[in-house]
Amino acid sequence: MSSSEQLRPTALDAVHRALGATMTDFAGWDMPLRYGSERDEHVAVRTRAGLFDLSHMGEITVTGPEAAALLNFALVGNLASAGVGRARYTMICRADGGILDDLIVYRLAEAEFLVVANASNAQTVLDALRERSAGFDAEVRDDRDAYALIAVQGPESPGILKALTDADLAYYTGLPGTVAGVPALIARTGYTGEDGFELFVEPGHAVALWQALTEAGAGVGLVPCGLSCRDTLRLEAGMPLYGHELSTALTPFDAGLGRVVKFEKEGDFVGRAALREAADRAASTPPRVLVGLVAEGRRVPRAGYQVVSGGEVIGEVTSGTPSPTLGRPIAMAYVDAAHAAPGTPGVGVDIRGSHEPYEVVALPFYRRQK
Repeated sequence: MSSSEQLRPTALDAVHRALGATMTDFAGWDMPLRYGSERDEHVAVRTRAGLFDLSHMGEITVTGPEAAALLNFALVGNLASAGVGRARYTMICRADGGILDDLIVYRLAEAEFLVVANASNAQTVLDALRERSAGFDAEVRDDRDAYALIAVQGPESPGILKALTDADLAYYTGLPGTVAGVPALIARTGYTGEDGFELFVEPGHAVALWQALTEAGAGVGLVPCGLSCRDTLRLEAGMPLYGHELSTALTPFDAGLGRVVKFEKEGDFVGRAALREAADRAASTPPRVLVGLVAEGRRVPRAGYQVVSGGEVIGEVTSGTPSPTLGRPIAMAYVDAAHAAPGTPGVGVDIRGSHEPYEVVALPFYRRQK
């Protein structure tokens, strides 16, 4: 970023600085990376609760009589079948099947949807939805300035929310309500592998809501958490990150997420033909498969490191980190199908010229107790 370009602060910027956060540039936003120990923040979310500022995410509202039809055409999922108040994980793909972004879409009313895109792809998704809206009686609105987004994640999060709202939501739902007197879209979703909530509010209400949540969670060990532990949490939970496990060079079937593509829905959708071919390829001879790797030693793999076996390169690491929960380094990697079965012997990662042994495991590395 050039000196003439300024990082965009969130509505909670002053709060983060008062808490002593280490800040970082993320997709042009000035975001908290950590407040103290990222390991302690990670463990808090796994065992108690963590509080996140996610205001960098991209919110796009789609409204109108044909809003559902537009999204069914523009995205690979069946959004028309979603009931009001439901959330769907889905993707937006190019005509050639390459993934532009993965998304969560909330159906707020019969003719109103909120599409939440990754920060780095928000403009791309907005442009694609607007282009694909031609011929549909629907409006695509950029609402990135209309929301601040605060997440509470961890096993204590339901109790914290219960102290501040009478809303009672099932997992993967989202509906308007009030939290600590603040109007909010309350969603029971997250990116940590834990139970939790994401609260969309007007930016002017963000500080008051953050403070109310902090006070409500003080007795159960709630701590503020940065983007660093969000990444280790999602990796343990086997959740993909755009630019690592997902890209325009990959289809949902390449990423092992073909289940999000709903061929059975009515009508055409962008990428249908290419994705049908990708599905057939994946069913017969998948080129590479996304797997988990667990280190036998202590050296940490990073994105781009080669996965090897018998002196041959068999894949590439997409994400790697020390796992606070497992106590060992872990990674996600695309590997040749012949080496993708859990327990495949002789697999390692080339870490600066040394072939470190790794165990192939099924994803996710961590699954919470229901």
